[in-house]
Amino acid sequence: MTDQDVQLFLVDLAIIILLARLLGMAAKRLGQPPVLGEIIAGILLGPTLFNGKITATLFPITLRPPLAALASLGVVMFMFAVGYLLDLRLFRGRERVAVSVSVSSIILPLSLGAGLGAWLASRHHVHDVLPFALFVGTAMSVTAFPVLARILTDRGMLRTRIGSIALGSAAIDDALAWSVLAVVVAIAGAGGQQFRLLLAPVYAVVMFGVVRPLVRRLADVYQRRGRLTPNVLAAVLAGLLLSAYATDWMGLKYIFGAFLFGVIMPREGAAAALRGEILDRLEQVSVLVLLPVFFVVSGLSVNLSSVGPSGLVELGLILLVAVVGKFGGAFIGFSPR
Repeated sequence: MTDQDVQLFLVDLAIIILLARLLGMAAKRLGQPPVLGEIIAGILLGPTLFNGKITATLFPITLRPPLAALASLGVVMFMFAVGYLLDLRLFRGRERVAVSVSVSSIILPLSLGAGLGAWLASRHHVHDVLPFALFVGTAMSVTAFPVLARILTDRGMLRTRIGSIALGSAAIDDALAWSVLAVVVAIAGAGGQQFRLLLAPVYAVVMFGVVRPLVRRLADVYQRRGRLTPNVLAAVLAGLLLSAYATDWMGLKYIFGAFLFGVIMPREGAAAALRGEILDRLEQVSVLVLLPVFFVVSGLSVNLSSVGPSGLVELGLILLVAVVGKFGGAFIGFSPR
């Protein structure tokens, strides 16, 4: 990066933080989660307005990879914090509900989305209808895991029973959905590393059976020293990044590795104080600085200026299928309980 790129990068970060904060506050005043304002900030900075001149001026191609990398780091730290805050005791007696909600909230949107995908394929003259329809169905079944976690956090629901069930269901949901996507990719004949997903259950067992006892020793070190030392924090960050890398290498996305590492962190007894200090160090940076970059960068890829009347009809149908499929599937899975 040149000096000018660095200067523009710093200006971009300042603009993202301020605009995301302002629109997040506005959304909150309207009774909506602040993350909605952050996503709108990304759309406003994207190519939708003024023929993309804002995007071209503020976010040239050379700056998008470092912004995307910073955004990914923000999501990794945030999902780690979410996993660390999650109280697994709230799941006791509700495991079947979480699994039921996850499965039903995949089957219904997947089925409706596949039907919609077949219809869209006929309208757009897609030759390989099956992979296209399955891809649309999978897209409808995936939960925006970081967005849901952010909404639950902003609403103060993360440490409640219903919030924990929702988050656990979303984690299972997305793991299954990404597995389905691997099957879709295999049907389409693209890629060749889908077998790595089979390692995910093994990895989870290793994390809980081997890594969890090891990280518990960090609480012992913290108790002996009486404070959070740089070595303890460095060990946590290194483990977090390696866990995120591992699940991303498997094709399960890095958010799951970050979330899982947070789940296995010690939190009982003396470790409660350790959790408080680690989260104090990471949450402010991730939520105020890095996470808005993720939502804004996501919004930069949205271009609504090219959506015509027919596109609005298709967009409306996609939204309808997504909402009805997710809400209906979750309701069906939860209601019998």
